[in-house]
This record gives sequence, C-alpha cells and structure tokens, in this order.
Amino acid sequence: MPMIEPLRNFYGRFERPISSLSLILGFVLDIFTLKRVDTLFEDLFILGYLIIIGIFITLTHLKETEGNSEHNPDSAHFWYVNVLQFAFGGVFSAYLVLYFRSADILVAWPFIALLATIFIANEFLKKHYIRLSFQISLFFLSIYWFMIFIVPVLLHRIGVLVFLFSGFVSLAIITIFIAILFRIIKDKFEKSKKLLNALIMGIFVSVNFLYFTNLIPPIPLSLKDAGIFHSIQKNEKGNYEVTYEEYGWRGYFKLYENFNKTPDEPVYAYSAVFSPKNLNLKIIHEWQYYNETGKEWVTESKINLAVVGGRDGGFRTYSMRSNLTEGKWRVRVMTEGGQTIGHIRFNVIPADLKPPLIKNVK
Repeated sequence: MPMIEPLRNFYGRFERPISSLSLILGFVLDIFTLKRVDTLFEDLFILGYLIIIGIFITLTHLKETEGNSEHNPDSAHFWYVNVLQFAFGGVFSAYLVLYFRSADILVAWPFIALLATIFIANEFLKKHYIRLSFQISLFFLSIYWFMIFIVPVLLHRIGVLVFLFSGFVSLAIITIFIAILFRIIKDKFEKSKKLLNALIMGIFVSVNFLYFTNLIPPIPLSLKDAGIFHSIQKNEKGNYEVTYEEYGWRGYFKLYENFNKTPDEPVYAYSAVFSPKNLNLKIIHEWQYYNETGKEWVTESKINLAVVGGRDGGFRTYSMRSNLTEGKWRVRVMTEGGQTIGHIRFNVIPADLKPPLIKNVK
C-alpha cells in the first residue's frame, strides 16, 4: 500500500523518540486502567504481554540471519525487536503501577527503584535485545513477578509457602519455554546455556532475598487509606465518622503530622486494606514509639484485626490506644507474616485543650 512505505521510513527515522513516547503514554494508561490485581481484565492484560514476549523471543532468533538488523526498517528482525521492547515496556510499567500501590515507599524503595530502573533500561538498553540470555532472563523475571500476585489471588492465601510455590511455578514455566526454544535454535542455545542458567538462578535468589528482607510489597494487598484520628464512630449506614486536626496544604509535606493530645485522650489508627475477593486474612496494627535515647523503634503493642477481601476501597478497620507518651509514633500495618503494608506516622504533643477538629466520613 502507498501509505505503508512512508510510515515505515518515518518510524525508522524517529524510532527512539516515538518508542520513548509510547512507553510514557503506556505507563500513564496503566495508572488509570489498572485498578485491582484480582480482576480478569488486569490479569489478561499482563498475560497477553507475556505471551507476546514469548512468541517474539522465538521469532527473533528463529529467523535471525546476518542480513537482519535491529536498525533496518526493511528487516523483519527490526520489527520483532521493537515489538519485544514494547511488550517488555508494557509489562514492567504494569508491574510498576501495581507494585507501587502495594508499597510503603520508605520500606520498599529498593524494590520500586529496581523495577523503575528495569522499565527505563528497557528503552536505553535496546541493543541488548539481540542477546538471547538477556531476553530470557527478563522474561523469567516478568513471569516471576506475575506469579507473585496471581498465585495468591487464585489460591486465596498469602504467606511464605504461597510465595515459594509462586517461585517454583515460575521456574517450571521458564524451563518448559527454554526446552521448546532449545529444540528450535539448539546451536545458539549451546553458546549461552551457562550464562542463562547463572542469570536465572541469580534472579531467583535475588527475588527471594527481597521477599525475606521485607523489600517486596505484600501484593496483592494494598493500603488504600489510613490515618490517625481523635475519634472514630460507626454510623447507621455502616460508615466511619472520624475527627482530625486540619493542617492545610503543609500537612501533605510532613512525614509526622502533629497530634495534639489532651490527658487520657485515646488515639485511633484507621486503615483500609484492599484484599482480593475471597482472600480473607488478619492484619496487625503494631504501635511503636521512637526511643530517642536508644535511637530505635520500640513496640508498645500489637493488635490483630480481621480483613475481608473484595471491597474496592479496602476493608475498613481501626485500633485504639490510650496514654501515649510525647514524641514520635508510628503504627505499622502489616501481615501476620511480618510484611509491611504501610505506616501511619504521627508526633504526639501534650495539650491542655482539644484543638479544633474536622469531621469526615470514611
């Protein structure tokens, strides 16, 4: 067709800025479209990317010859590599959105930074897509991160055993893929076999390290809303009426918001934790104060709370403590296994009179 050739030449000439723009737009689209990890759309969306990646890794090496070039728009190899790059960018941007929503940034920032780096490197390290080991390693990582949240959704359970099972399922899938690929491109595979095995085992060990050091967010759980309040009451509609101090726009930039506490006044920690449908569990509110002398966080109490899965805005619950001492406090919202879902941070300031309060409904 007359229009195809000019469009192909235009893309070949401005491939890098077009590719970068498409990745950015895809990331923005993911922010507004990927809402829950337990819906069919989100799962099929990511699964579709994974299938595309598997197909185009195979095509890239099945038809590769010396005449092919990732810089020549007339080459099929050029388009295979570009589709592969787009699919990797799409799947990692989806993970960045979903995992970021499940992370306390001050706890899981190494994992989020790693994910963001891979997303950015997908653009700038494009020339490495001709390397079989690099492609399959990223493919394994994509499968692994998908299994980390889809297996708990399917089994309606979370925990160490479920996480380990997710890893072994990922290893089984990539092993089957490699076995099929080996039969197709045996000669090339022999050259990269040792490197590929080392990369896959390195990824497997690294992801487990991140999990057991609490640097992987407890996806599919996420903290939808949280706050520290002067009072919480359930109304006739089943919603929570809360009162809190107004800090204005400056409050958004404070890591520890001030809580002016009168004598014997209770303090309420509210959290709305999202859990997929049929994944009911218990969470813990761990109340901690900062010991200025020892320069460490000390646990004052742990309160177990039930969470019922399926509510879009998260299952709402709260805990209450009295007689809190002056200074920095935090309530660590976590799973029974110790993974941090989020923190509620505040600074207790003794007050003789209760400050002006604002009422809201949660």
